[in-house]
Amino acid sequence: MRYEYALRRVEELLPLVDDSKPASAPEAIELAIMSDFVIAYEKEHFPIGKPTVSELIQDSLEEKGMTQKELAGMIGVSPSRVSDYVSGRAEPTLRIAKALCAVLGISPVLMLGM
Repeated sequence: MRYEYALRRVEELLPLVDDSKPASAPEAIELAIMSDFVIAYEKEHFPIGKPTVSELIQDSLEEKGMTQKELAGMIGVSPSRVSDYVSGRAEPTLRIAKALCAVLGISPVLMLGM
């Protein structure tokens, strides 16, 4: 298949093309073409959706090694309310979303789903 071939070529070419290799070198040109093909194919066939608010909170808690109870205390809500956010049963208010962004280091753009 063309995709598998392109992916294999990208893997073969990556060690051959570094910052010292001119962009006009045949290996660099082929790497650019194959990479563009792989990216386009993956965007079409393996799209990555935007994370939900629930996923953002879960991932950030894991990254920070923080419990839901700790988060609740830091943003001024009950632990059961944080559980609602994490499970997707409830969406945070704008004020709470702002606090979540500040405490967890989540981009407001991501939190708003943009």
